[in-house]
Amino acid sequence: MNNLSGGPSSKVKVGPSQPSESSFKRKRGVFQKDLQHMMYGFGDDPNPLPETVALVEDIVMEYVTDMVHKAQDTASLRGKLLTEDFLFLIRKDLPKLNRCTELLSMNEELKQARKAFEVDEEKMASVE
Repeated sequence: MNNLSGGPSSKVKVGPSQPSESSFKRKRGVFQKDLQHMMYGFGDDPNPLPETVALVEDIVMEYVTDMVHKAQDTASLRGKLLTEDFLFLIRKDLPKLNRCTELLSMNEELKQARKAFEVDEEKMASVE
């Protein structure tokens, strides 16, 4: 049972320091400030280490990319990616599902409020 390859420590690990070949080239640090604020909100230091922020960003990007690929697989029969595909993927995680539906309904309310505001502005401009 001797392994000539040197054991598990000699395996090439694909992680944040070595992105996989399937990952896309992207700008690093795009979400750095947002993640720093979120990390602080969850109890981290106000100025976390840059390595920690980079690691969290890599984890978030991997999760989002994975979710998008799964949603696209779900939507492949239809040919169109919809928000319902993402809701379908998180249907078993009730806190995430509830938060997403709450954010989607708030987004709709904001759209309606903006639309009403634009209509009011147009009426005010036409009156003058």
